[in-house]
Amino acid sequence: MNTLLVITGPTAVGKTALCVALAQQLHTEIVSADSRQFFRELSIGTAKPTAAEMDGVRHHFIDSHSIADEYNAGRFEQDALARLDELFRQHQTVILTGGSGLYLQAVTEGLDELPAAPPEIRAGLQAELAAHGLAPLVAELARLDPVAAGRIDLQNHQRVLRALEICRATGQPFSSFHGRKTAARPFRIIKIALERERDELYQRIDARMDQMLAQGLEAEARALYPYRHHNALQTVGYQELFGYFEGHYDYAEAVRLLKRNSRRYAKRQLTWLRRDPQYRWLHPDEAQGEMVKW
Repeated sequence: MNTLLVITGPTAVGKTALCVALAQQLHTEIVSADSRQFFRELSIGTAKPTAAEMDGVRHHFIDSHSIADEYNAGRFEQDALARLDELFRQHQTVILTGGSGLYLQAVTEGLDELPAAPPEIRAGLQAELAAHGLAPLVAELARLDPVAAGRIDLQNHQRVLRALEICRATGQPFSSFHGRKTAARPFRIIKIALERERDELYQRIDARMDQMLAQGLEAEARALYPYRHHNALQTVGYQELFGYFEGHYDYAEAVRLLKRNSRRYAKRQLTWLRRDPQYRWLHPDEAQGEMVKW
């Protein structure tokens, strides 16, 4: 039976190197489920793998879209399943990787159908965001649905607005509509989550931020600043530098925020993944040897 090998974990844990090595060993290809690496304009700030790091292994859904495109997990589910259908005609095993839990879930389990909300609710939320910023909306979500507030990226205004939209429209927590069904898939799924000791992971995250800055992250962010309102840019790695450009703090503070927020993002990724008991947790150094046994 065809097998989808899912390899995930927090940012900077070492997913890329492991997936490339496994793909070479299994003579297969990689489907990326990183919700930021889809976008051609974002490279340094998303730690997009270079051609050298890909080492000849074909990657799908990297540089596949523009930040001007409206792309979400639902559309990715359809596109990724269609691509997997093609790949399984050539390969018995395909690797799906990335740190975006919702996009991984879309492929492996499907997404829950959410109730429709009146458009005036979304319009009202957009007006509140423009007038008062994101913080009051995050506080409301934490009050109405602490489960959702603990799972989603609270710096991503689209995710926050979507959750609040459902809360206000239905009077029920956004999280209550999750986990109601699991879609059947015509392939076997093996789920692996990579982990390291916290201090080791945080050191790797800090080192990655220093490397990004040395590679030209500031210049990349300046070029993207005119497009800062696009959903793809409501993310760690760019928002901190946008605040620096706007004079809210100095460069040293921007660097501190980059590292702090990246560590917090890793913590949220781990929280999301640990609620799925199907994941087997492995250190990257032992993962390759374990997986080739299956």
